[in-house]
Amino acid sequence: MSSGEPLVVEVERSGLIESTHLVDVAVTRADGELVARAGEPGTVAYLRSSAKPVQALACIENGWRAPGQEQVAIACASHNGEPRHVETIRATLSSAGIPEDALRCPAAWPFLPESAAAVDRPTPILHNCSGKHAAMLATAKVNGWTLEDYRAAEHPMQRAVAALVERLAGARVRHTGVDGCGVPTFAFSLTESARIFVRLADDGREVLDAMAGDPFLVAGTGRLCTAVMTALPGVVIKIGAEGLSCGVLRDQNLAFALKSRDGTQRARDVATVTVLEALGSVSDDVPDVLAPHAAPKVLGGGEQVGSVRCTGALKRA
Repeated sequence: MSSGEPLVVEVERSGLIESTHLVDVAVTRADGELVARAGEPGTVAYLRSSAKPVQALACIENGWRAPGQEQVAIACASHNGEPRHVETIRATLSSAGIPEDALRCPAAWPFLPESAAAVDRPTPILHNCSGKHAAMLATAKVNGWTLEDYRAAEHPMQRAVAALVERLAGARVRHTGVDGCGVPTFAFSLTESARIFVRLADDGREVLDAMAGDPFLVAGTGRLCTAVMTALPGVVIKIGAEGLSCGVLRDQNLAFALKSRDGTQRARDVATVTVLEALGSVSDDVPDVLAPHAAPKVLGGGEQVGSVRCTGALKRA
């Protein structure tokens, strides 16, 4: 399949295009077939944090019984480390009888300055991936697996994730790496990544229900995932590092995966809203909660002097 035109995210300041970002997109339907695209849908990228709904589902399929829907949502999160995030993760650990110091994700500060000011040092539970780490530990404990090395690729927990992600993608992993939090991360084409999310609509309904039911826990204040799922109840999305975004339009039986070629967040976020608009999930009147992500302001001296916007269109595959 030959390459088409990618989406183009332009950063305009005082009437001049200051920078541009190219974005590739794949859209699949319920049977996993590619139906729309921009740029190169065969682009291979690590799932990074977009894998978290799959990782949470692997925990559930392997015996984890979350104490509540909140704990499922936080297992899917790239959270800000706000107080409710931390409290929810502590409930996951407490219900499984696991001490907080069993977490092996790196120590981190909260994402927001006001939250960071309320703590005296970085800790693992404040890391944005700590919710999934808590769920993995709880799953390891219920199965009698070792806890100390739950991040290792050969650990039964990570082997279960690898098997599940290949099952959902309908394809072998293209490449395996180490994610920022230390667990394995798997690379697929954008088409295969979208296929994972469209199949989660059936196989991972419990996980998607938890995410849609509590969008704040999946990210937090000011974040794209929380804004989209708050404004659009029929859509579940999960962003990943290096400009990746994946989501499923449950009311349309469609899923998408996109990636900014230069890995930038601002291109990823604007392009995500543009794709949702193109697929009919966002009307011409963009909800207020989505507006900062649809067309972020470019500031000069504290005043708006430009904006970030996305041009281009999805093409039928």
